[in-house]
Amino acid sequence: TGVSEEYINKQISASYVKNDTFVPIKKVAMNNASLKEQLLQIPGVMISSTDARVYPYGKETSHITGYVQPISAEILSEKEGKGYNSNSIIGKVGLEYAYEDKIRGIDGVEIYIEDSEGNRLKELAKQDKKDGQDIKLTIDMDIQSKLYNQLKDDKGFFVVMEPQTGEMLALVSTPSYDANDFVLGLTNEQWESLNNNESKPLYTRFLQSYCPGSTFKPITAGIALTTGTIDKSWEATYNGLSWQKDSSWGNYNVTTLTSYPGSKNVTNGLIYSDNIYFAKSALKIGANTFAEQLLKIGFDTEMPFTINMDKSQFANDNKFVSEIQLADTGYGQGKVLVNPLHMASMYSAFANEGNMIKPYIEYKENATAEYWIKNAFTKEAAKTVRDDMIQTIENVNGTGHEAKINGMTLAGKTGTAEIKASQDDDSGTEIGWFNAFKVSDNPNDQLLIINMIEDVKDRGGSHYLLPKVKTMFE
Repeated sequence: TGVSEEYINKQISASYVKNDTFVPIKKVAMNNASLKEQLLQIPGVMISSTDARVYPYGKETSHITGYVQPISAEILSEKEGKGYNSNSIIGKVGLEYAYEDKIRGIDGVEIYIEDSEGNRLKELAKQDKKDGQDIKLTIDMDIQSKLYNQLKDDKGFFVVMEPQTGEMLALVSTPSYDANDFVLGLTNEQWESLNNNESKPLYTRFLQSYCPGSTFKPITAGIALTTGTIDKSWEATYNGLSWQKDSSWGNYNVTTLTSYPGSKNVTNGLIYSDNIYFAKSALKIGANTFAEQLLKIGFDTEMPFTINMDKSQFANDNKFVSEIQLADTGYGQGKVLVNPLHMASMYSAFANEGNMIKPYIEYKENATAEYWIKNAFTKEAAKTVRDDMIQTIENVNGTGHEAKINGMTLAGKTGTAEIKASQDDDSGTEIGWFNAFKVSDNPNDQLLIINMIEDVKDRGGSHYLLPKVKTMFE
């Protein structure tokens, strides 16, 4: 159980302890039958029951639920007058923290005067006991469990949402930890092991922001089409797999992986994931307009969601400092970092005639769609990008073709983002993305999945993710 002999001796040697005193040593889980059986073989050991928070799904949901812990002296001081005492427990992270005021119970208290014989003379103050409220979530545990088990050996996340309502169906972050361990009481060794683990199990990945790589190209396309910078027929002109605007770029070139037949237009740009096409599109949009449009669709903005998360960003101080940075941003590199839930909302615009949905996690009966940002893209731009993302999966040359499911229409985009110190750095890592949604006329048959996995270099890049997402749609 992680309890030392020294600790046990210290507890049972305390000054208040008599021969028949029950000395609490350690909380253990109620369902840990084999441990309880072993403990009861030891003379003098007793087990009693106590009420405590229990997280039935453990590691599968700990990054959503968060956990409670005994209140610290510092927080008790901050919460003075709010019904806490030195024995209180308090939500530390996740929904336990976000909903603390709703879900915590408040002890009943009476202050009164009584005479020497115990008769009450006067009541001075009374506070009735108040139970915490129940919170019902939108999370679908079938989806949550299935995706957690697919991802548990990787470092990554899944965000699953109904794109036309904003209902959050799964939020998975791996590797994970068991929130029950915090309730039962972590030993120093357990805490050190969690805290110093290189895979960062305590890190809630779906709340952070990441370089989006090519999954950003539909956003660039949406902005270029919305602003009238390009239309469906605009073609980029260049030769080969490497391009720079002019000699002022020095040794810097934008490179792309695949040459392809036919027009270098927005459709083929997305199907073949053409970096140069989107670099040229970004330069054509221009620094000021690109920045304005990105701010309009939620960059550098606190997203309205129950749990606080990183803001997405596209440049320091929202200003592109060079043409190269602007060009790189067009295909999802440069300084651009996107939060996964923001990504889900932006992609929802391609399923909602250009309107970005507002995600939510607290269940509502007969919920109606609430948009976070209306007209993020024009209706026409959203349809064009959606149709091109369908081709990214349907077309045999599309980067997402491995995810094609017969009899189902998916729209999606792959992305492999390079995390490296410079263009010449060969030792950097890669993160893989695959974002996809089902295209259906049935409002009850909608699903949007955002998936990212770290360290996919030498594992097929974004193609490592495609089977995982495909399984979910199947």
